Amino acid sequence: MADVKEFDLLIAGGGLAGTSIACALDSVGISTAIIESVAMDASSQPSFDDRAIALSWGSRRIFEGIGIWDAITPTATPIHHIHISEKGRFGQAHLDAQEESVEALGYVALARDIGHALQQRMLGSKVHRFCPATLIDFKADDEKVTAMIEADGKSENVTAKLLIAADGKESGIRKALGIESHESDYEQAAIVSNLLAGKAHDNIAYERFTTEGPLALLPMTDNRFGVVLTVPQEQVDEYLALDDAAFIEQVQKRIGFRCGRFHQAGKRTSYPLVLMRTEAITAQRVALVGNAAHALHPISGQGFNLGLRDIATLVDVVTDAIKQGEDPGSEAVLQKYAKWRKQDVRS
Repeated sequence: MADVKEFDLLIAGGGLAGTSIACALDSVGISTAIIESVAMDASSQPSFDDRAIALSWGSRRIFEGIGIWDAITPTATPIHHIHISEKGRFGQAHLDAQEESVEALGYVALARDIGHALQQRMLGSKVHRFCPATLIDFKADDEKVTAMIEADGKSENVTAKLLIAADGKESGIRKALGIESHESDYEQAAIVSNLLAGKAHDNIAYERFTTEGPLALLPMTDNRFGVVLTVPQEQVDEYLALDDAAFIEQVQKRIGFRCGRFHQAGKRTSYPLVLMRTEAITAQRVALVGNAAHALHPISGQGFNLGLRDIATLVDVVTDAIKQGEDPGSEAVLQKYAKWRKQDVRS
């Protein structure tokens, strides 16, 4: 029988969450492996698509700690102002970076650019990659978790002190553990695209609430806006089938002409909108992060940022445990992670 590979931590899932935590753990010198079913290049990884992601100031700090912010910043656009309004109402809300005494309220970056920066960081890391590979089964005991991995038609066993589930909203690990999740289906979908603005966007992000559904416009490079247009689920195909001019008209109807007249629409994709909460984010020698642990409506701009805070917290507690000669997958470490995340996720 072949030797069993042993690691401190094993990460299931090589999307944005999985590669972020792998890079963060590499920064602190912890023996880590990652399992991903899709070949690791930004063009084929579905997590590294053309979505515009709003990164908070805290997320910037996390990426600085990982060592990839300098690679992201050339194509990231700072948000200096946020304009919030409701169609048919006179009241408006404004947030201003200068008034908040920060360099920016946040940043807008493409998931693809973040993914590319993470992959480049991975190339120079000591993280062991099982890719393309699939997690077939796993079992945890008082000492370790043993995972069966299949790659190229062959299977092998790998052990780790802690298994990290970064395998998305439909997490197979969460389901295998029997951790219940509760979903609230908004019966809506987000149509995601980008539009060229008719006048300078001046680094303003817009949130617009209308009877048809909310709209978010995120400032991007080349005077574009990343668009998140919420529509009823039954109208998704209709919106995707619109020609560019008709789609632009739909956005224009919701926001008016405060951004000028839009033109040059980018590729459109859609994502169903659900709120998903889990009964627990830990089990014996297993920790859930990112969408495996929770999913939010994207109009809040908090989903990926919340996942990054999962990662930062887990890295902190695991690093502290190893520095003190403790077991990084122990019940005490996992309880600390769950306790620290509970209030943030709830709020």
